[in-house]
Amino acid sequence: MTPDPLPTFKGRIGRTLDESEPHFPVRPHPGDDAPNVVLVLMDDTGFSQLGCYGSDIDTPNIDALANNGLQFTNFHVTPLCSPTRASLLTGRSQHRVGMRSVSNHETGFPHQLGHISNHAATMAEVLKAQGYATFCAGKWHLAPTNDISSAGPFDQWPLARGFDRFYGFLEGETDQFYPELVVDNHHIEPPATPADGYHLSEDLVQQLLRMINDSKGVRPDRPFFAYLPFGATHAPHQAPEYYLRKYRGRYDEGWDVVRQRWYERQLELGVTSPSTQLAPRNPGVEPWEELPSAHREFACRLQEAFAAFLDHTDDQIGVFVDGLRSMGQLDNTIFVFLADNGASQEGGPFGVMHEMKFFNGVFDSPEDLIDQVEEIGGPHSHTNYPWGWAQCGNAPFKWYKQNTHEGGVHVPLIFHWPAGIDHEQDGTLRKQFVNVSDITPTIYELLGIAAPDTYNGFEQLPITGSSFASILNAADAPATNTLQYFEQFGSRALIAQENGTWWKAVTRHIKGQPFEDDRWELYNLSEDQSECNDLADTEPDQLESLINRWWGEAEIHGVLPLDDRTIELFGSRLDDHSPHPTHRRYRYQPPMSPIPSQAAPSPSGRLWDMTARINCGENDEGVIYATGNENSGLTVFVQNSRLVVDYNAFNDHSIVESEITVPPGESVLSVKVARTSSTTGRIDLAVNETVCGTIELPFMMRMISSIGASVGRDHGSAVSARYTAPYEFTGELHELVIELGKRTATETQTTAKAEMSRQ
Repeated sequence: MTPDPLPTFKGRIGRTLDESEPHFPVRPHPGDDAPNVVLVLMDDTGFSQLGCYGSDIDTPNIDALANNGLQFTNFHVTPLCSPTRASLLTGRSQHRVGMRSVSNHETGFPHQLGHISNHAATMAEVLKAQGYATFCAGKWHLAPTNDISSAGPFDQWPLARGFDRFYGFLEGETDQFYPELVVDNHHIEPPATPADGYHLSEDLVQQLLRMINDSKGVRPDRPFFAYLPFGATHAPHQAPEYYLRKYRGRYDEGWDVVRQRWYERQLELGVTSPSTQLAPRNPGVEPWEELPSAHREFACRLQEAFAAFLDHTDDQIGVFVDGLRSMGQLDNTIFVFLADNGASQEGGPFGVMHEMKFFNGVFDSPEDLIDQVEEIGGPHSHTNYPWGWAQCGNAPFKWYKQNTHEGGVHVPLIFHWPAGIDHEQDGTLRKQFVNVSDITPTIYELLGIAAPDTYNGFEQLPITGSSFASILNAADAPATNTLQYFEQFGSRALIAQENGTWWKAVTRHIKGQPFEDDRWELYNLSEDQSECNDLADTEPDQLESLINRWWGEAEIHGVLPLDDRTIELFGSRLDDHSPHPTHRRYRYQPPMSPIPSQAAPSPSGRLWDMTARINCGENDEGVIYATGNENSGLTVFVQNSRLVVDYNAFNDHSIVESEITVPPGESVLSVKVARTSSTTGRIDLAVNETVCGTIELPFMMRMISSIGASVGRDHGSAVSARYTAPYEFTGELHELVIELGKRTATETQTTAKAEMSRQ
């Protein structure tokens, strides 16, 4: 018997139409009254930085969501972006789904795959299977960064993980004025420039509204799932000039006075309990009044830029909410707003004008940078604020992003759903403990769906989060999650409820120190949410019990082996286990899309050797190859019939020009960049094998930029002031080959240091 060619066909096929019965398969549909689902995710936004959580930063649109919905005051996440995103979208432990750290690397262990395990379907995948339209606009950072170029593979890009449409960026950060954008499965240029008024946050919101309108305009019956993970407020802190001017002078009183005021406002609002103290300054945070005047002025401008960035983002959230309201979709939309971790410590003790310079081990003092303060927050800067303002943003807690203390993991959560939440009776505050892994099972329960046992042929891991749907309309309902572990780079914590008391055991691991030497602290969170009164010495049995329970949870959730490696892992794409067999030799032929920095050959190691075969006339010119942007980078171009290299080390330009002309016709152009010491280098030029230019580099960058490379043009802001981007090469670029020399272990580690720090 011939096998049925259409096994899903349920009708009958006869010789004629009269002898046959048609069958029309029914596509899944969640029902006419099914609510939409929106997740809005902020990046590196601390517990106190929103107006409704205590700050004086203007966030009226977010505050309105809280005032008309539910505001959670005891919400916890992981201390880092990719792990939180993995847990948020799957409802499972970040370690169990393969995202112990950022997606930039894999370690060969199941808890760090560099992507979400296929055994853990995302919310987008589950809702799409139920008939939802699914859209994402913003930061992804859940695909291996080796795989985010136009070469793919695309199996962990948003469209492969359940989203119908995607508009945003795939890396951990991007320039807000010159972003590296992806639409669906291909890279694009930004639609405008800062001169045109462009800013990424505005673009993301407009694109997401377009996706929703496109869907609702044709299929008004179909609900949508929209995921809006902003690049804000991750560094670089960049905002339009109007917002920067708005905050001039706002923080001249300094972080001690401002943090105290925000804390007092938290007590008034009820988002912090009266028994919670304001934690003392973290180590390295100096008393404001003891800082030199240049330090204070520089730090204030950096905080102003952050506030402007957040304020501007709030306005875009307002645009998005108004768009949903005008569609008639807001009331029946489950709208969840949250942050991925606490405020960032990556600006160091003084803050940074250019984060990449800081990551190169160049520590400019505020006195050296004070004449550049007018550029802070604009396209010519890549700033992050100092520890003092970061701790202010985490008030009343101590420590920061990357730490398992409350400053790293205790952040805002707002739940808004007019059709499903009655906040008039029980108020808007919810003080129950909730973890990021609890959001997905809560959504599933509200929608009346179950996570599948298998998806796309993959047996599914169990959901580990606990639905908190029971507390949405019952302020006094008990917490549903009463045991939660935390781990990041060897720092660990466990929160557990026992006999009505909430306990936390926590240790801040020092890299390289034996794990058994870590000192554990113990806190009674029911009375001391800011972890000020360590009970380790007075309650040793309680501490030992919690530590033992942490190890048990670590076994269950795949946390082991403990791994405190950070910078070492960012050199993995050049190791022997790299998935790319040609990872030391790259051959390019235009036209090509921009190449993300993690997938591009970096001229920061021992040797970078570029050879270009071209055909040009006497008047042809333009960029052959460029990487980075106006703040730091390297560009190779032909101008006035000369081969030119501009090595832009944070606006200190080393420029070498060939002593001979590039003749008309076919030519071979060569550029060799070599490291001559740990900090210096040399560039040699050759035209048709004739060496014709040399320059010594007084400083050779080990981390150039978060902006990637381009072939035959310079995308984004121009690396060199000698041209205007994109300055496309007007001749023929037949082929460009870049070969990398073998790095030493030390060079690999120092180059990778910046990659880790900027995530």
